[in-house]
Amino acid sequence: MTDYKYPLHPYHKITDLKDMLDQAAGKHPDNVAFLTKPVKGKPYVPVSYRQYNADVEAVGTMLLDLGFGPDSRLAIVAETRYEWYVSYLAGMNGEAIMVPIDKELHSEELLSLFNRSYCDGIIYSPQFAESIESVASQVPTLKHLILMNDPSFATGKIEEDDPDTAYDGPSEIQLADGKAVPVTLFNDLLRSGRKLLAEGDLRFRQLEINAEEVRVLLFTSGTTDKSKCVMHSHKTICANIMEMGQLLFIGLNNDDVVLSVLPLNHTYECTCGFLYQIYKGDTIAQVEGLRYITENMKESKVTTILAVPLLLESVHRQVWKNIRRQGKEKLVRRMMSLSRGLKKIGVDIRRKVFASVHDAFGGRMTTFISGGAAIDPQILQDFYDWGFVAVQGYGLTEFAPILALNREKYFRHDSAGLPLPGQEIKIIDEDENGVGEIVGRGPNMMLGYYEAPELTAEAIVDGWYHTGDMGYITDEGFLIITGRKKNTIITKNGKNIFPEELEAVLNRNPEIAESIVSAEPRISGDHLIVVEIFPDKEGIEERLGKNATEEQIMELMKDLVKKLNDSIPTYQGVREVRIRDTEFPKNTSRKIMRDYSKKEAI
Repeated sequence: MTDYKYPLHPYHKITDLKDMLDQAAGKHPDNVAFLTKPVKGKPYVPVSYRQYNADVEAVGTMLLDLGFGPDSRLAIVAETRYEWYVSYLAGMNGEAIMVPIDKELHSEELLSLFNRSYCDGIIYSPQFAESIESVASQVPTLKHLILMNDPSFATGKIEEDDPDTAYDGPSEIQLADGKAVPVTLFNDLLRSGRKLLAEGDLRFRQLEINAEEVRVLLFTSGTTDKSKCVMHSHKTICANIMEMGQLLFIGLNNDDVVLSVLPLNHTYECTCGFLYQIYKGDTIAQVEGLRYITENMKESKVTTILAVPLLLESVHRQVWKNIRRQGKEKLVRRMMSLSRGLKKIGVDIRRKVFASVHDAFGGRMTTFISGGAAIDPQILQDFYDWGFVAVQGYGLTEFAPILALNREKYFRHDSAGLPLPGQEIKIIDEDENGVGEIVGRGPNMMLGYYEAPELTAEAIVDGWYHTGDMGYITDEGFLIITGRKKNTIITKNGKNIFPEELEAVLNRNPEIAESIVSAEPRISGDHLIVVEIFPDKEGIEERLGKNATEEQIMELMKDLVKKLNDSIPTYQGVREVRIRDTEFPKNTSRKIMRDYSKKEAI
């Protein structure tokens, strides 16, 4: 049994997501549920829980009226905006099976997922209208297209006799068989739903949810032909919502403001950044874009951010750059060491000493949560030393998604955390160091892979889901992840090398944006450990100047790799350094970069 060190936080029971929203709107009708940005650059527009619940009921009623009944499929393709939040619960709390889809996919990839999920309807935003409308005619199951056309509804000013006039796109799409699919405007849907409710239509309100049925299809990463499709229910999602708050519960007075920076089709953001916040009665602030994060943090008075490592690494790097520009690095490091020592004896001066860092984030920021991949523990330690709660968790789409999480007062920065209450984690096929594959089970585990029973049987064996991740569990119960099973390098003498561990150390250097460690076979039967480095241009300029030559950059990278080699066992040592000049966006995942490196090496 896991020792959580101090009592689990209280939670309230929910039977399904409809029950969750009903409770939230009943308890805090006037709390701000969303800070929306109908117009970029303009002030936030607040939406209360009362209005959000009413909008979900209106759209949900109209979806039923349009024929979205049991086993119908409704996809969402849009950037983060209020209509996404309304559409998701309007469908989930009605009878449709929801299909959140990555907005970054190309037209042919979208088409593949629409057809694989047998979509009856697609809700989409103008930003992706061209891609979606260009392939809609090739989706034989399609019956409705719903376009998010006008953000004025977020102000609550839509009137029954105020028709939309801004849309000049097609009113219908002709399918290949000649059948016409109507294009309905979201505001018309909302307006008509309000009218039905006013006339006494209670179908949506009185609908009973079967919490154990499949209600959402989630496509995992990978090419559309090979990506798995995970099935979840109200029950599995609600289990995760109730579990996670027992370990990490910030903002007991329902006054958290969470800045939504990750795509909502990702289970991590949908469950933790959206649904869990509604469960708590907190506020979700919409980010205008990654470049506006700092401004939006200040404007919304944010308290919490859920992020992926690359985003936190970027924020962390920027803080240190600002400190270095002021010539205060040595002073700051001394103060961090001093405050760390004082904290151990119960004296906490961090927020006072590092007030300028807190002011840069709006002054109310308390919590950084990292997920999606392993993060360098030093980054979390620095945030902690500056006076923030900074923890990471571990999850998979198959677990809706959280499986393990650190606590605010009981954590290890190098770990993925402790199993959530009600969940079990164990290690199988351990090596001599206790490292093996991580398997887990719990009430939030998926129902299976859609139309892939053989993949389900391969992944879930005797009730345990095999994650494909490698790691071990400490004596205190913390889960330490060492890397992916398929990325593990096994040496000639049977030793295991985990590339992610080496990459994490190299990436601490400000001159390195990213690094990818891999192995190449040699005639001797062993492997040559190679690192491909993507230099950070700003870091290089600060270290070597603007006119650094390729030879100087290579020498610097070799020196940094040598420092790594001097700190690790000889068999793990990197023997060859290669430099890539390819530029990736700052939020590019390491999986994409690793796949790129493999492809380029062929």
